[in-house]
Amino acid sequence: MENSFTMAAYVVAGVLFILSLGGLSGQESAKRAVWYGIVGMAIAVFATLVGPGAGLWLLSLVLIAAGGLIGYYVAMRVQMTEMPQLVAAMHSLVGLAAVFVGFNAEMTINLVEAAKAAGEGVEGAFALLVAKKEPIEIAILKIELSLGIWIGAVTFTGSVIAYGKLAGKVNSAATKLPGGHLLNAAAALLSVVCLVWYLNAGAMLPLLILTAAALFIGYHLIMGIGGADMPVVVSMLNSYSGWAAAAIGFSLGNDLLIVVGALVGSSGAILSYIMCKAMNRSFISVILGGFGGAAGPAMEVEGEQIAIEADGVAQALDEADSVIIIPGYGMAVAQAQQNVAELTRRLRAKGKNVRFAIHPVAGRLPGHMNVLLAEAKVPYDIVMEMDEINEDFPETDVAIVIGSNDIVNPAAQEDPNSPIAGMPVPECWKAKQVFVSKRGQGTGYSGIENPLFYKENTRMFYGDAKASLDTLLTKIS
Repeated sequence: MENSFTMAAYVVAGVLFILSLGGLSGQESAKRAVWYGIVGMAIAVFATLVGPGAGLWLLSLVLIAAGGLIGYYVAMRVQMTEMPQLVAAMHSLVGLAAVFVGFNAEMTINLVEAAKAAGEGVEGAFALLVAKKEPIEIAILKIELSLGIWIGAVTFTGSVIAYGKLAGKVNSAATKLPGGHLLNAAAALLSVVCLVWYLNAGAMLPLLILTAAALFIGYHLIMGIGGADMPVVVSMLNSYSGWAAAAIGFSLGNDLLIVVGALVGSSGAILSYIMCKAMNRSFISVILGGFGGAAGPAMEVEGEQIAIEADGVAQALDEADSVIIIPGYGMAVAQAQQNVAELTRRLRAKGKNVRFAIHPVAGRLPGHMNVLLAEAKVPYDIVMEMDEINEDFPETDVAIVIGSNDIVNPAAQEDPNSPIAGMPVPECWKAKQVFVSKRGQGTGYSGIENPLFYKENTRMFYGDAKASLDTLLTKIS
């Protein structure tokens, strides 16, 4: 009965985590869902601290306080534009924790075996748990900790590289070492050999080599994925971190970690699959490090980009009856969501039909644009998914693209050799007029030229999105 309170608390926490995950599927229920997660985690931490493994109170409280302060500081300092790289950084910590726990479990097994051989007792909740295990159970534990270390190491280096690409500290282009996928396959085969070696010899060396191979795989896999696929990568790494947490749970005999890890791992995998479908990407191709790619030279873009000033945009909006706004990462960088919301309010007050078209991967993170628009109090009912609104563009008077590039690129449909060929995109070029708010004439995050900017019905509204909209709002009463 000594574990009854802890187990009951874990059940409650598990239910809260499931409710939290389910609530995050809708904007209106998301705030409540976040609180479910917070309460569930508080219960889980408390139950762990007072459970059978209780001890080292001062150290535990110091670590909790330090982690809480760091988390608070990061949450208050990081802008919404930096959320994708923050998520990637958090995933790396989960992976690193799995590696440390795995090695700690291996060292504990060795200490327990040495104590048994010397006829001595052991101390510590985990050591006592290991001491009760039969040889077959120890073998299973070794497999669990090996998988935890391997998944954790892949997650760690993969997340670090993803953070670097999203933060602009690492080249966003797909980059592979000579040998490409053969190197990944060789590292995976080496990992299997080291696992068999470790299970038979029980030595630390094969575990270290396995870890090095996994670290390389994580690095090389994510380096081989281009910027256009980075939203899928973040979701995929979220799945990896979940499986790493589940592996930790198996190693430590913690049921809640197993449940939570499985929830995160499976939901991340499902989300990655959905995003791949939305981008017309092969799920297997992406998780194997961008296998395949463009089949030949990209289509040449002809014409010129024609600029327009705020007066011209204001006149077109005054004459329009229907407007569709397509936001992207540039809106987030410029922190222009409040201006966009104000423009929407003024246009709707004039009786115009204003709606938003949201691409599944706009903003480098699923739901990024939805969160920004909700923060600016844009009504939920006019924020529509791309599939819901795409057929309406031919009857739309004005389409406004704010800080988007790759997600509105017609090359996805018109150029079979494009790296984004086949990816569904908002067909904004079918509107009567298109205005693109953009800093300059450069390509987007993935480095792919956009023919939309050269079409006859497109006008470029150059400048910082927030500053440009500030000027535009002075022209619209």
